[in-house]
Amino acid sequence: MTEHQKSEVITKSKVDKAIELLKEQKPKEREDVSDRDAVRQMRRYIEKLTSSKYGYTYDEVSEMLQGLGINLSGSRIKYLIGELKKSSRRHQKKSEGDNKDT
Repeated sequence: MTEHQKSEVITKSKVDKAIELLKEQKPKEREDVSDRDAVRQMRRYIEKLTSSKYGYTYDEVSEMLQGLGINLSGSRIKYLIGELKKSSRRHQKKSEGDNKDT
């Protein structure tokens, strides 16, 4: 059995101060991100490199990233970029549909 600590009286003002303290907190920075989030953050740079102007392949981008310890295959990067494009298209269509109602 655990022993209960002797707790002091919790007043309404203490609770109010605690709420303010908790509300002021910012989200913690995460060390690890998912592969989807990593590609989402690097998306514009990956798309730039794989454009016809720069001419890199997704496999070449994958090799560059592997040098930094980011192990994503070219096909995985291409797939995730495609998924991100799809989801952004869905959001655009949804917001366009919202505008038609007005």
